[in-house]
Amino acid sequence: MSNSCIFCRIVSKEIPSNEVYEDKNFLVFLDVKPINHGHLLIIPKKHIVWMQEADNKTISEIFKLAKKMMLALKKSLKCDYVHLSVVGNEVPHFHIHLIPRYKNDKFRNLPRKTYKNTEVKKVLDKIIKSI
Repeated sequence: MSNSCIFCRIVSKEIPSNEVYEDKNFLVFLDVKPINHGHLLIIPKKHIVWMQEADNKTISEIFKLAKKMMLALKKSLKCDYVHLSVVGNEVPHFHIHLIPRYKNDKFRNLPRKTYKNTEVKKVLDKIIKSI
């Protein structure tokens, strides 16, 4: 764990998050500035800066979990598909973005959205019920 890493602070519950799923190795939560509602982040609990620094077991398990979350997003939010992205330059902690996509969402250069208080709970409940 890194005290200066926001994701490590989320893992340690020092910073709250809207968790969708948690096990002993990974945490999945809603992105606070989603591209589309239901935009998830998957992170290993262990502080790993770059994907290429992760061991093969972590890589294998995180992508299995990504598939599980993608299926839950499709089922719960009725999206056309789920965009998976591993960028990592915003936060120095390996993470995967899962973004629900719709054929007419005009993804290019979309401004980030915000959740209204009641929307967070509704989206969380939908996704959690589909896992």
